[in-house]
Amino acid sequence: MATASQTILDQKLGRAPGKLGILIFGAVLLVGVLYAGSSLVRDLSTVHATSIFPYLLLAIALLVALGFEFVNGFHDTANAVATVIYTHSLEPHVAVVWSGFWNFLGVLVSSGIVAFAIISLLPVELILQVGSKAGFAMVFALLVAAIIWNLSTWYFGLPASSSHTLIGSVIGVGIANQLMNPRTGTSGVDWGQAVNIGKSLLLSPIVGFGCAALLLLAAKALIKDPKLYAAPKGAEPPPFYIRCLLILTCTGVSFFHGSNDGQKGMGLIMLILIGTVPTAYAINHAVTFKDSQDFIAVSQEAADALNHYVSPDAVIADAHQDVTDYIRTKNFTPNTMLAMRTLVSDIGNETALYKELKNIPNDRVRNFRNDLYVISEALRLMQKSGNPKLSAADTAILANYKKHVDHSTRFIPLWVKVAVAMALGLGTMVGWKRIVITVGEKIGKSHLTYAQGAMAEITAMATIGAADGFGLPVSTTHVLSSGVAGTMAANRSGIQWSTVRNLALAWVLTLPVAMVLSGVLFFVFRKAF
Repeated sequence: MATASQTILDQKLGRAPGKLGILIFGAVLLVGVLYAGSSLVRDLSTVHATSIFPYLLLAIALLVALGFEFVNGFHDTANAVATVIYTHSLEPHVAVVWSGFWNFLGVLVSSGIVAFAIISLLPVELILQVGSKAGFAMVFALLVAAIIWNLSTWYFGLPASSSHTLIGSVIGVGIANQLMNPRTGTSGVDWGQAVNIGKSLLLSPIVGFGCAALLLLAAKALIKDPKLYAAPKGAEPPPFYIRCLLILTCTGVSFFHGSNDGQKGMGLIMLILIGTVPTAYAINHAVTFKDSQDFIAVSQEAADALNHYVSPDAVIADAHQDVTDYIRTKNFTPNTMLAMRTLVSDIGNETALYKELKNIPNDRVRNFRNDLYVISEALRLMQKSGNPKLSAADTAILANYKKHVDHSTRFIPLWVKVAVAMALGLGTMVGWKRIVITVGEKIGKSHLTYAQGAMAEITAMATIGAADGFGLPVSTTHVLSSGVAGTMAANRSGIQWSTVRNLALAWVLTLPVAMVLSGVLFFVFRKAF
């Protein structure tokens, strides 16, 4: 790397943000905090707690959950701005603010699929009893373990994956829960779901390396402009079209990062809200009267469809418990279908009794939501396993019913999205430099060229966007860092193997360390609570 160019970069990275920028960011942050706070207060106005303890517990849990997203901003959002900073396409603080804005939009339009995919990894009894001592021990263990590991890797400037960390924490809690209750048949980890998510995390660095390298080679074959393959000179920005390309890819990575990574904190925040104030958040109060009447109708259709497969010899004692046992053991018995039909009928009848979901009495809300949750999970597992074999018509009816159920329980209020976006943005503003320096300077032996930056960002943008569409969490860190390394290899620029080894070590250690941390913390919190 040229000394003059490095000196200019050092000066840029060390430059303090302008007062105007600080004021604008402060104003946006204040508006976001006021909106989220006022929305939470409005929702809690319908809750009649007999003590201050639930509110205190809620405040602590929300701070810890938003702290996780704050630390997430250190890592993943910083990856999105590294290439535009090191190619002088944008000034560092402008790039950070620009990235934060598109992260914010990505969070706002996110579907929630990734959030609930991660939650489905957790032991079913802990989700159903999230308001219990064990449920809170689970949430705090997950979040604290993830924060500890993320802060540790950030301190050493290693772009470790927040997604990887959170998945490891979830698995650790599941294993600890099973080990602590071996005689009660308690559940551990949904290993089938864990394998699917693990594949996306495992393949992300391979995809990043290979695709970025191939894109660079294809660009060299098709685009002959030598300026594209040059390293920046001094503080001079790249040619206009190259600059537009780099800013566009930075924008795309930022948007899809917000849409994918922001959901991880959202799912845990929803668990916290359901556990502490179920009357306000256990059921989606935005469901209209018409939606409720539709739900009653499709419940009857679903019960009739399930009835086609009920064995005349089937016997059940408790429909909810039998369906829960099926989710926990994955063992489908003749009694399971009868239990599912009974539970679907009970849910529909109860909704018809109260006319609308929002009219469900406060003392019934938590149990009603749990019934909805277990029937949705049971339908998901039944569809996934293909057992029993259903006709095409009945499959369509049950899929439609599941959509209605999920609309009632798998929702994320707008203020939660705003709070997560604010935490991500604040984390990026505070801790972006360490990760940016690693990505920009310590992966390759030569300065990042315009083409290398663009191809790494295009790969990250496409991969994260595709994963978001399939409802899978993927690591922005892994994809982008390996993408930069792939372009360095394809360009024969040389790779700093010491950095790559450290990145690989962090990648390998993240899962087991997060598992051990969360498992130990879950044990400690269970005893403490």
